[in-house]
Amino acid sequence: MAPAGDFKAEFRLSITRAMATQLAETLDHLEPVHLTTANLARLEPRPGVYELYLLGDRVYVGKADRSLPERLEKHRIKLSGRYGIDIRDVAFRCLYVEEDLEAAAPEKMLISEYRRRDPNRRIVWNTNGFGNNDPGRNRDDSLVKVAHFDAKYPIDLNASLPALGAGIREMRAYLESVKFALPFTFRYDKSPATKRDLSSSSVELRGGPLTPRELMWEAIRGLPTGWQATALPGYLILYRENRRYGSALAVWRKEDGEVAEKRLDAMYAEDGDSEGASSVYSDLQLHFEPLTLEEGTE
Repeated sequence: MAPAGDFKAEFRLSITRAMATQLAETLDHLEPVHLTTANLARLEPRPGVYELYLLGDRVYVGKADRSLPERLEKHRIKLSGRYGIDIRDVAFRCLYVEEDLEAAAPEKMLISEYRRRDPNRRIVWNTNGFGNNDPGRNRDDSLVKVAHFDAKYPIDLNASLPALGAGIREMRAYLESVKFALPFTFRYDKSPATKRDLSSSSVELRGGPLTPRELMWEAIRGLPTGWQATALPGYLILYRENRRYGSALAVWRKEDGEVAEKRLDAMYAEDGDSEGASSVYSDLQLHFEPLTLEEGTE
């Protein structure tokens, strides 16, 4: 005879667990494809969930509230401007989801399901700041954690960007064009105190593509003395200042009337193994060759 109490139990239906399992099983039948504009053009502008893969490993699970191709295109642009990542090594797969399910945070369901399947396997970009937006002016001086996405894959200052066109540009219009052209965040000082500098300065562009380094060089050359452009691991900033940022990769400012570009020894906040960030910085150092912009614009 069974011991007293063993003849009854309580059953609880977990709707979220059931949905998570079905989402993951549906995705399991899909093959990741390269994150290209051609593949994104095949998607409908509908909400959904998606997964990013780097060299075959699942690294990110995300959600698009309105349009999967729009959200994935932002990732494609961001990843195309990073050291240590070849965009040809990035792939994705996705699911359209109904609006009712979208409100239930399906990406979190998927992450929980994958953790349940393999507790020892992390989805690394979901926890290292990959999806973060511009942290804002108050965070510019904060040291970037060594395990952060931006420390492992800093912005590519030598990336070849589409040409902005030849000719003279008013400074504010030029900086807005730069914001649009860069594959990462660029923020500049728009406060009332800078209005005169921005309205009275200009840039004369040569034809052909330019790199982020060259774009910053041109901005500093056109602006009055006192402005500084700074490359932080995840973005560029331009302010009227003379300031050393702990995690800065490089700065541009005028010295004796000439533009000076300086590569800096970036510092990172201790947070786990620093080997990854050190190796990325070594690559950055190797690729940071002197500019020849002055000769090319004569």
